[in-house]
Amino acid sequence: MPEKASLKKYNSFGIDVKADEIIRIKDLNQLRNWHLKNRDKKFLVLGEGSNVLFLSDFKGTILLNEIQGKEIIEEKGDRIVLHVKGGEKWHDLVMWAVENNYGGIENLALIPGKTGTAPIQNIGAYGVEIKDVINKVYAYDFKTGEEVVFSKDDCRFGYRDSIFKKPENKNRYFITGIDIEVSRANHKLNTSYGAITKLLNEKGIHTPKPKDIAEAVIEIRRTKLPDPQQIGNAGSFFKNPIVSKEKFEAIRKLYPDMPYYKIDARHIKIPAGWLIEKAGFKGKRFGNTGVHDKQALVLINLGNASGKEVKNLAEKIIAEINKKFGIQLQPEVNFIE
Repeated sequence: MPEKASLKKYNSFGIDVKADEIIRIKDLNQLRNWHLKNRDKKFLVLGEGSNVLFLSDFKGTILLNEIQGKEIIEEKGDRIVLHVKGGEKWHDLVMWAVENNYGGIENLALIPGKTGTAPIQNIGAYGVEIKDVINKVYAYDFKTGEEVVFSKDDCRFGYRDSIFKKPENKNRYFITGIDIEVSRANHKLNTSYGAITKLLNEKGIHTPKPKDIAEAVIEIRRTKLPDPQQIGNAGSFFKNPIVSKEKFEAIRKLYPDMPYYKIDARHIKIPAGWLIEKAGFKGKRFGNTGVHDKQALVLINLGNASGKEVKNLAEKIIAEINKKFGIQLQPEVNFIE
């Protein structure tokens, strides 16, 4: 019999909602067989539920991606290609890689979620995105009932975006695995973010290995982000907005200390957390929900918050940022009804 349970432990916000049933998918054949018998059922694919906000009970089936395994499938001199199944925990993969002195994903340490959800969101942190290492994405297509393979170009990666997030592809694909290319020698490490360089210098590490970068990232993230096991949250709730150079200059005249990252000659990325903090939300509580006191980009469940309470707070923040700065924040988190 399918497992019937609360979804509270299957979403990092800890929202206490229920689904009709929960099925753990262990391999492609099981997935295909389930789909062939249940084509008309409403369903949702979940990894660790680290990027979703449930607004109500889910009247359908939750498919948990628990397809496990990883292996080296190609060696190219200083580089290797790894095939990783979609149900592997992303952070565990990063730590396995750095323990083996493989380079390329160390900046993405401590990002929650499964490997299968990483390309959907094009996860990124500290100057690195998964698109930098991905070669192929393997997925089951619920529309055709076939397994399909996407090249890197097919994925149409953008900032926290991919082909898998397009409205026409919503709930269409179950990602069974990915191929990523990493280095095993002559690593090109990214220490462009000042916080990483500062921490490595404090530790006296001047020629870092991938593991040193991963450990620095973990230390930095732990000082900023609450552990979902203690405080329900989905990490960064909003995307960092990208604005025109003209818009950026206008805001900068009012706030000369505003941090920013240059995207190209015409576009600037502004940290959403800074905007939210400047608007006075950091550390504030709103009923059962609130804004984290160390990182304003994180909305938190302070007890028994409903998904709608969190959504209401998000909408309040979006409206205030628009009013104060003329910038429309976009949620990173997916709202599920």
